[in-house]
Order: sequence, then C-alpha cells, then structure tokens
Amino acid sequence: MMRKIVTLFIYLFSILGLAQGLEIKGKVVDTKNNPVAFANIVVSDGINTSDYKGTISNETGDFKIGNLESKKYTLNISFLGYKTQTIEIQLDKNTSLADIILEDEEQQLEGVLIVAKKPTVKRLVDRLVFSVENSTLSNNNMLDVLKHTPGVMVNNDGISVKHTSPTIYINDRKVHLSTTEVIQLLESMPANNIKSIEVITSPPAKYEAEGGAVLNFVTSKNLVSGYNGSVFGNFKQGFEFPKYSVGTSHFFKGEKINAYVNYNVSPRKDFRNTDEFINFIDNGETTSSWETDYNRTRKSSNQNINSNIDYTINDKNTLSFSANLMFLPKSGTETDINSLTKVYGATGVLDSTFNTMNAAVDKTTNAAFTLDYIHKLNQDGEQLSFSAHHTNFNFDSDQDVNTEYLFPDQSLIRNNEFQSLSNQDIKLYTGQVDYELPIGETAFIEAGGKASFINSESVINRFLIDSGIREQDLANSDTFLYDETNLAIYGSYSKDWDNWSLKAGLRTEYTNIEGNSLSENQINKSDYIKFFPTFHIMNVLNENNEIYFTYNKSIYRPRYSQLNPFKFFLSDNSYNTGDPNLKPQIDDSFTLGYTLNSKYTFELYYRNENDPSIQITFQDNDSKLLKNIDTNIDRSISYGLDFTTFTPVMSNWDVYAYSSLFYYENRFAALESNNQLYTTDKWSVYLQMVNYFSFLKDKTLTADVVLTYISPLVDGPSEVSNRTGLDISFRKTFWNNRASLTMGVTDIFNTQNFTQTTKYLNQDILLNSRIENRMFTLGFNYKFGNFRLQTNKKDIESIERDRLN
Repeated sequence: MMRKIVTLFIYLFSILGLAQGLEIKGKVVDTKNNPVAFANIVVSDGINTSDYKGTISNETGDFKIGNLESKKYTLNISFLGYKTQTIEIQLDKNTSLADIILEDEEQQLEGVLIVAKKPTVKRLVDRLVFSVENSTLSNNNMLDVLKHTPGVMVNNDGISVKHTSPTIYINDRKVHLSTTEVIQLLESMPANNIKSIEVITSPPAKYEAEGGAVLNFVTSKNLVSGYNGSVFGNFKQGFEFPKYSVGTSHFFKGEKINAYVNYNVSPRKDFRNTDEFINFIDNGETTSSWETDYNRTRKSSNQNINSNIDYTINDKNTLSFSANLMFLPKSGTETDINSLTKVYGATGVLDSTFNTMNAAVDKTTNAAFTLDYIHKLNQDGEQLSFSAHHTNFNFDSDQDVNTEYLFPDQSLIRNNEFQSLSNQDIKLYTGQVDYELPIGETAFIEAGGKASFINSESVINRFLIDSGIREQDLANSDTFLYDETNLAIYGSYSKDWDNWSLKAGLRTEYTNIEGNSLSENQINKSDYIKFFPTFHIMNVLNENNEIYFTYNKSIYRPRYSQLNPFKFFLSDNSYNTGDPNLKPQIDDSFTLGYTLNSKYTFELYYRNENDPSIQITFQDNDSKLLKNIDTNIDRSISYGLDFTTFTPVMSNWDVYAYSSLFYYENRFAALESNNQLYTTDKWSVYLQMVNYFSFLKDKTLTADVVLTYISPLVDGPSEVSNRTGLDISFRKTFWNNRASLTMGVTDIFNTQNFTQTTKYLNQDILLNSRIENRMFTLGFNYKFGNFRLQTNKKDIESIERDRLN
C-alpha cells in the first residue's frame, strides 16, 4: 500500500517538476567595494505575503534566488551596521543585477542593546494565540513555555486544558506520543524557534474529532538560506536520584531543500513512595485492614530522533518527508517495586505480613514516517495537499514477581512466584487529502478526507513457578487481535465582516472495529457513524471589548491497552484488566467568553461527557483483591468560570495569572456493589501566577517565579487532596544571545505531594503519594552557525498514534 502511494508521488513530481522559474543574481558590496558576506536578501511581490523568498550572500557577496515568476518584485537587502537597501524590479527573464552597495549607518553606536520582547496574547475567533518569538521565554525549552501559556496546566500528572488532556501539534502536525513521552519530548527541545502557541479549546472541523483541546506550536518562517545548530542539556537533582537530558538540533536551508534533525537522550532514575491503606468491609463492618508501603524505582533512557526534509520542486509544488523515532531499550529500562504489607484482623491485631518484589524490564520502539505533498493552485492561497503515514509501535515487558508470606513473628508461611511476558505490536496506516480555498479577502473554505487502518496484536503469557518449576497459567494467558478502520470527511467555512468573525464546520466519521480473544474464542464486532459539528463566533464590540461563543462535539476512543481483556497481575493481590466492548466517549462543549482591554479574559464553560472510559480501582472484599478495571462510567459533567490575564506591572515585571473555579461530577456503576449507581462531585479551584522579572540594562538576566495551587478535586470515584507549589528559576544569556544558562528550584517547600481517597458504599482505600517534586535544576543552550535562521521542524500526523499508550 505504501509502495503504491510513493510510486504515485514520484510520478506526479516527475511531471510537475518540469516547470522552471526565473532567477535573480547579484552581488552585495560596501562603499569601498568590499564584498558583504551573509547579508540577508528577501524578495516579495508585495501581494502574496505567504510567498516571501530569501537567501544570504556568500563569502564573495554573491547571491542567487530562483523559482520566480514573471512579474514585479521588491528586494530588501540588509546587514547589521548598514542601511537597508530596497530595489524594485520587473522580472521577465533571468536577471543579473549591478553591484548592490550597502552604506554604513551614520549613527555612532557605543554599544549594542538587545532587549527581548514581552510575550503577547491575542484572541482569534477559534483560538487564543500566545506569541513568544524573541521574548524572554524563547531561551527556555518548549515545556517551560507551555507552563506559562494562558489556560494551560502542566504538572506531574501531565498537561491539561479545561481539565481535559489536549492534543499536541507542531505546525499543524500532530505529535503522536503518550503523555509521558510528549512531556519528555517538549522538555528536551529548545524554544528559540517557536513563534507562538495556539490554544484551541474547541478545535474546528479541520482537526481530528478525537480528543478535546488542541495546543499547536507554530515555528517561525524560513526566509534566508544557511545553516544553524544548537546543543542543549539539563540536569535535575531530587531527594533521591539525578536526571539528565542532552541533545542537539541542526537545520539547513538551501535554494530547494530545507532539512532539520533533532536528537536527544534522557537517562534518568525516578523514585516514588506510596502508602496504601485498605479496609475490607462485609455488611458494613471492617473484617480486615491492610497497610502497604510501596517503593518504586524506575530507570529509563529515552532516545528521540525527529527529522524533516522539504524539497521545493517549483513555486507550485513541495514534497516533504518526516520521521519521528523513539527508542527505549531493554538495557536501560528497569522498574523495581518493593512493598511490605501488614495484615490486621477485625480487632486490629496483626495477623500476618507479606513482602513483594516486582522487577520488570521493558523495551519500547515507536517509529513513524510521513510523506507530504502540497500543490498550490492558480488562485492566491488555494492549495491541495496529500499525506501518507505509517507507524510501527512495539512494546515488550518481562516481569518477575516474588512474594514472601510471614507470620507476625516473621516465620515463613509460604513463597509465591510468577512471571509475565507481554508484548504489544501495533501498525497504523493513514492517508489524507486537504483542500483550501480563499474567497475574496474575508472568507475561507476548507475540506478534506482521511482513511486510517489499525492492526494490533497483544500477547501475554503468565507462568506460575513452584520449587523452580515453571508452568504456564493458561487461564491468565491470551492473545488479543484488534483491527479498526476509520473513514472521515470534513468541511468548514469562515467569514469576517465588520466587527464579526464566524467559523463553522462539520466532520463525519465512520468506524469499524473487530476484537478477537484467541484463548476465549470470543470475537467482538461493532461499527458506528458519528457527526461532529463545530461553531465559533466572535464580536469585537469596540477596541476594548470583545465577546465570543464556541461549541464543538468530540470523541475519545479507548486506548488500545484499555481494550485488552486479559488480566495483567501487578502482584498476587492486584491486577489490571481491559474491556474489548468499551464504548467511545462523546463530549459536548460550550464556551462563552469576554475579553477586556486585550488583557483580561473571562470564560464560562459547560462540558457533558457521555460514556467516559477510565480506570477504576475496585476492592473485592471477599477474595481480598484489588481490580484495576478499564470501564465506561455513566457520565461526567463539568462547568465553571475561568479568568486569565497577561499584563505588565512595571517595566521589568510582568504577570500572568490564571484561575479556574469549576464543578466536576462523575456518575458510575459500583461494580462491587451490584452495579449500584453512585455519584461523586465537588467544586474546586485552580490558581496559577507566573511572575516574569528582567534585570540588567540589556535584559539578559531574567527570573521566573511561579506559584500554583490546586484545591481538593474529584477524579472518578476518588477525591484528591490539595496541592501547592512554588518554583523559582534564573536565566542568563551570553555572547549576543548565542548561549544561555538556567538555574532554579522546583517545588521549593515540597508541598505538591497529595493523598487520594476512595470511600463509598463498601469501598475504603487511601493512598498517600510522595514523588520527587522538589528538585534543583540546571540547564544550558548554545547556538552556532547563522542562529538567526528559523527551522522547518515538523512532526508527524496520525491521530491513532495518540492511543498507543
């Protein structure tokens, strides 16, 4: 299938590549006729702002710009210390210009003052745009910038927007990794090429219906040719183990080829301690109480390679190839969980203890490849694009669990040992076509379609070990095959007039699913068609006031691991299990917003979640088991009021503040209580204040002070306690912004740990979690080459990859 697509692309390019453009040659010199090397030359027609072309002069001052049409152009030639030269030319044939003379600036400079811009926030009809290019944030990594983005919450649990997990895009290309992998990727990538971050709380029809909000990182535009690169790294030290991340990025832009590659590796060890308290209940009375002390140490060394190459065939046609590779080798990935459980009887007297040693070695390979082709049509801004994508994901885990049961006097009762060998192999194939058509200067039409094919094979083999003899546990071994086909079409229309902006669209998706459990000889089939409308409207009342309303319907399909029906035992007394009959979650989201003076934004929102699929821990009071079950709950409802501001306080002090007062309700069937419907609900508050300080005359020393507070909130059947955090970091740039050094402390007072309580009907579980939140951090970034260049960095698109983990 992929071979046929590639062959078709090559055939198209062999035809389209026959078209040749005109070129302009020239030489840049100073008033003494000395060549000016590395001067910037940018050419435009003054009409189509998306068709800027550029290059830089070589060591002899010569330059050449090709693939131009026959029409009038404007050339701008500039270099630091010289006056900018502007030339207009009517291009009808290949042209060699006379020497272009750059005159010295008349102004006598005693020194160069480099002042970074402050981040800005702009509200569009369907999104909020947080501009950070050349700001005080641009020397951070991408995760740090995201922490400061209005409406976005980043903590140890992941990334959320309005209490849902967003989809991450870069240049409208989806990042298809698990939440943990996304955080590691963003943390290891520098932000110096980020122009803005778009926060799209109600994505229009162009974006996948899968998921809620979208965070789109927009990189700066490429104008000039040349090479740049950077090396970067960071070090974090918690109360247990150090963590490292180092990497390098390289970018080259030529006349026809743009190439980008990024490599980073993140060796680390993470520690987590959890105290678990369970009361087993029968007829309202506690029959047994268990107290467990868990210590988990995880060693890992993620390696990521991201690359992209663009080939400009001519003014009308562009070919791109992108690759995203993530490796987590077995040699560097180990998880050890040591636990001690004390078992008390109904009277509170110690009955027995047991120690469990759980050792696992994992391996993950996540390789994704995308081929894109863009063809610009005759009308300005009209284009047709095609995309073909393939992902190969493999996860392999070997687990050995040994439990020693003891009497109160520590004499041996018995030993119990088992092994689990599991593997998951997933292959994704997608094809997509998109069409864009401007209508005049105020309207725009988008349309397209996508086909996705998913094949997954999950295998688990469990072995019981007795006196050194290993015997397969057939009742808990299985092979699960899963196939899914998804076909989608969409269309949207946007229009601006007077003080109004409108964008509306509809996406329709057909899904066909088949799951097959070989050990149980059970085949589950289903198919459905869903419609996903989107609607956005905004009215600018005057220069100080604007109001907007958005609505969208979205879908959350179960992750592939949630569909596996077999039991994966974590210990003798607990296991995870999925459900091949899980239904997709369908959300309806409404938002009414108001912005004052372009600084203060208030949003009322309401979201209804139908058939949410989550993992719930149920205690079996008869068999003394903990069952972590992926299941659909009946519904979830949330609504609240959000406030956001990004405003200067003084010339060297800016403040970003975000607050959310929200209500969250979950209704679910209590599986261990005859499926009785039970509801958890709570009003909660999230507060975040980020203070940006700049020091020194050239603003090359900055400091960020971040205060975060989360009140108690509900998560499924559980209530999570409040959390508070204070982070401080300093950043100093050197050598004309080529290098930067950061230093700071996260969670200074170590107050971000929490407890989780599940207490209803016959369920009574308390978890007290302690993580390495308080850490000393140190980071560096050094840029070389023509570091003012911007990159063509892209990431890979295929929504189904988001469900891998």
